[in-house]
Amino acid sequence: MAPERVITYIDGYNLYYGLKEAGMQSSRCLDLKGMCESLTKKHQQLDLVRYFTTRVKNNPGASQRQGTFIDALEARGGIKIDYGHFLSKKTKCHSCGNEWTSSEEKKTDVNIAIRLLEDAHDGRFDTAIVVSGDSDLAPAIQSILSRTPKKRVVVAFPPKRHSSELQRVASGHFKIPRKSILSNHLPAVVTTPSGRPLKAPEGWLPQPAN
Repeated sequence: MAPERVITYIDGYNLYYGLKEAGMQSSRCLDLKGMCESLTKKHQQLDLVRYFTTRVKNNPGASQRQGTFIDALEARGGIKIDYGHFLSKKTKCHSCGNEWTSSEEKKTDVNIAIRLLEDAHDGRFDTAIVVSGDSDLAPAIQSILSRTPKKRVVVAFPPKRHSSELQRVASGHFKIPRKSILSNHLPAVVTTPSGRPLKAPEGWLPQPAN
């Protein structure tokens, strides 16, 4: 019997901030493919990891750290990346009248929904694993399961992330085990196919035991 084909869809910022809120900052340099493989069952085969994120702007340090991580993921292979964008908006304090400009991430949930629907329609997976706690993905999941009832869409909640709506509409749900995170880190140095060494950002990997 052929293995059950799996594609994972990772909401990058949902996972990133979930790790930070859980005090797992030293696990930010995740081997996402390895983590996703640890979430599959024996009868399943991980065909692809889709990673959804937005490039950081207006913060050179954060942009460089993110760029190093993304380049390392691509160098390891088995992952495709979709980018959203940040939208600047002005906010005004009603009490003091001060105004400031903040950035809001846009399009990530839309990109995930589109890829899910496309892959389901094209028959690219038997089971989709969605790594997110964003309830905005519920309509896309509901649509897939109503139109293609033989497919499954399972939600894997990152640390400190949960959605009752996703739990309600998905075929199944679970919290990503700590072991899947702690045992799947990228190497301290990843070498690109061109020979360029990429050093993990400081504080993104656990310190080796003395």
